[in-house]
Amino acid sequence: MLGYITINRDELKVRDLDVYQSFYCGICHDIKKRSGQLARFTLSYDMTFLAILLTGLYGGKLKREKKRCMIHPLSKKTCINNKYTEYAADMCVILTYHNLMDDWHDDKKRKSVLYADVIRKSYKRAASKYPRQTKAVIKYIRKLHKVEKSGDCNIDLASGLTGEMLKEIFNYSENDIWSRDLSAVGFYLGKFIYLMDAYDDVYDDIKTGNYNPFLKEVEREDFEQWVRNILVMMISAASQAFERLPIVDFVDILRNILYSGVWSKYYLHQRKQIKRKNTEG
Repeated sequence: MLGYITINRDELKVRDLDVYQSFYCGICHDIKKRSGQLARFTLSYDMTFLAILLTGLYGGKLKREKKRCMIHPLSKKTCINNKYTEYAADMCVILTYHNLMDDWHDDKKRKSVLYADVIRKSYKRAASKYPRQTKAVIKYIRKLHKVEKSGDCNIDLASGLTGEMLKEIFNYSENDIWSRDLSAVGFYLGKFIYLMDAYDDVYDDIKTGNYNPFLKEVEREDFEQWVRNILVMMISAASQAFERLPIVDFVDILRNILYSGVWSKYYLHQRKQIKRKNTEG
């Protein structure tokens, strides 16, 4: 479900794109260092945004180093590392582990449980270091199962669970002076992610019978505009909380993501729906 909080490459300056890629590569190398080579597949754009957000807010020393990896074996890539990229790396592992176990319990996907076994040791290390965040992920999955099983299509209920989970992950230092606004950014981005994912899957879920909070609304004439208005409200609330944070460094990258990048998959979905309607017509 994650992966919606990314950049709009076309609107980002080359220098800022290089910085963003350096954070992304830095988290990837932190995952390898802390959890092993195979754990690198847990890397997500969402946690890259979080690492840049926390770095921009709290500052501190950055370590820049050129490194090779299995994806780019012939040329070294610049990596940015600090304690926030390490935090993001651990959150990637925690989130992926529980997502894999959820797939195993729901659909008995053997690949999921095998990969979960690969990162289990790393997960336990990260979970012991961040019990509050881990507890939030576990609680989220348990409650979401109940909502899906009940068939309750209250969009605030389902999306709010994702929001509560990401709120805890974005709240890096509990009871910090910036905790309230960081939590708000995470909460509304979580709601956006869940609703964007549901919107992206709604027509497939109609065919498969899978749970989707939009199933009862999809036939309304203004469905597309109605969904867009809801998504705009979520991003607006997240952006308002973001703008209250005293961030100077990397602010152009963060604004690119919040004001443009998050809509990348929305517009891709729109193109898919136009193609679908033309095919059906």
